[in-house]
Amino acid sequence: MSASPEHLANHLQYPLGRSHVPDGAVTGAAGGAACGDLIRVSLRVQDDREGLIGDAGFDADGCGATIAAGSAVISLVRGAPLLQAARIGAADIAAELGGLSPPKIHAAELAADALHRALGAAARQHARLAEQGSRTLVAMSGGVDSATAALLVTRSGADAVGVTLELWSDPENDGDLSCCSAQAVRGARELAHGLGMPHLSIDLRAEFRAGVVEGWLADHAAGLTPNPCVRCNGNVRLDAMLELADRLGSRELATGHYARVEEGPLLRMAVDVAKDQSYVLCALSPQSLARMRFPLGELSKPEVRELAERADVPVARRPDSQDLCFLAGTGQRTFLARHGGLGSRPGPIVDLDGRTLGEHAGAHVYTVGQRHGLGVSSREPLYVLATDTGSNTVTVGPRHELLSSSLTLSGVTLHGEGACVETVRVRAHGRMHPCTIEGDLRAGTHDLLAVALHDAVERTAPGQIACLYSGDLIVGHGTITALPGGRA
Repeated sequence: MSASPEHLANHLQYPLGRSHVPDGAVTGAAGGAACGDLIRVSLRVQDDREGLIGDAGFDADGCGATIAAGSAVISLVRGAPLLQAARIGAADIAAELGGLSPPKIHAAELAADALHRALGAAARQHARLAEQGSRTLVAMSGGVDSATAALLVTRSGADAVGVTLELWSDPENDGDLSCCSAQAVRGARELAHGLGMPHLSIDLRAEFRAGVVEGWLADHAAGLTPNPCVRCNGNVRLDAMLELADRLGSRELATGHYARVEEGPLLRMAVDVAKDQSYVLCALSPQSLARMRFPLGELSKPEVRELAERADVPVARRPDSQDLCFLAGTGQRTFLARHGGLGSRPGPIVDLDGRTLGEHAGAHVYTVGQRHGLGVSSREPLYVLATDTGSNTVTVGPRHELLSSSLTLSGVTLHGEGACVETVRVRAHGRMHPCTIEGDLRAGTHDLLAVALHDAVERTAPGQIACLYSGDLIVGHGTITALPGGRA
């Protein structure tokens, strides 16, 4: 049906499916107090091989354009297969209304947001699409890496479907800096549609808070320095997308990570060592890893940007995000105070002899190895040697006191015998330290593991992840733990 100027008036005067909620429907909502417009879209997806949308309805509060946009959505999706509906964006909704002026396009964007939240919920709960060998789910964050991964998947001839997770929502955050905010979801959807792909957005905020953020807050309260990205990739984010892939009839999930998969399956470092992300993927189970595809693993970052630029991908030159996704422009101390109740708690900064050198704002915001921000005068640079949140004490000393020739790991997983371990990495882009695993350990899980370092190195804060490598393959990982006395 071709669009005409009368369509807006028709949808406004006779809104299709307004105030209708089908039996067994799922609902997606967008808008609210900030803009004054709110729209809810409800869908009932049939449990069949295509996921046909058997019925749909909407409700809306706000301006006439929002009501008309809701009606347009119902007109477009009723009777459509799930993945066809996932191709509908704000431009399609505006076209169904005969076009919208710039001040009114916001109504189509809100309607698209509500539709895609409903589609994502329906896909997770009801879809059981027929398996298709060429179908590949592609994780998209709105950045150049995931967009280029999607580009390469489509060029390979695969039936590519984009997915973006909404993991965190905080009005204090800068949504443009986050890869998992509502703004990022909208940007990723536009990129996917621009590549000719259907796109689904999944609301995983509750699971992310419970599985990642709460643990991150608890670890800080206990004086640890956790790595939330490892926990998220290993237990929340990628598992949720693999479950969605099953429902969409896809065996494979592609992401924009810089990593490779080796027979085993084992994680292998990317060709671009400076961008390698194997460390943050180390907690993936072998079953999950066997289904992962990393199209950027053989490429350098400049090559990725060049590919995106040649294909006119809009985000080809967008800077990389450097912050934790749930911080997104919010300082760590502010976040800990607001979400974890870990506010200012002054206490002593002491040396190894217990002499007070100054005062800190709370032991939970300091980490082993930290040098800056201590506010203590000394003839030589001082570093944090240990923190004790129980006594609220921070112990500092000269750099040589940080040096250690061993690590103790807890919660260890080995994918091969301990004898195959050659190096350990204790930061995402840190050095690979030659090492030896003490004891005759077999593949499997171990409560504790002792790592003998061939050279003394600066100790890493308890709570961080240590990845164990054989060559450029990850053959194990564990969490750095503190020994009695606070030494790791």
